Amino acid sequence: MAIEKVQNEHQRLSMLLALGVQAGFKTNDSMLQCACEAFGHRMSNDKIRTHLHWLKEQGLVTLEEQSSYLLAELTGRGQECSEGLVTVPGVHKRRAK
Repeated sequence: MAIEKVQNEHQRLSMLLALGVQAGFKTNDSMLQCACEAFGHRMSNDKIRTHLHWLKEQGLVTLEEQSSYLLAELTGRGQECSEGLVTVPGVHKRRAK
C-alpha cells in the first residue's frame, strides 16, 4: 500500500474525529488544520480543503463558504464513520485500543 494512500486515510479520519468533538459538530478549515496537527498530521490549508471536498463527496461532511473560511459540519454518516460503525473506503478504520 502506498504511503500517500495510508496518510490520506489517516488524515481524513483525524478530520472526522476533530469535527466529532466540536460544539455543533462544526468548525472551519483553519481550526481543522490545527486539530489535525495535534493528531500528528501537519498539512497545508490546501490539503485540508482537498480532503474536505473529498469527505463531502462521500457524504461525511457538509461544507459552507463563509468569508475566507470553509466551514465543515459532520453528517450522521460522518459520525458513524469516525466511531467505526461504518466503513468508508478512503478513511482509516478505527481499531480497538
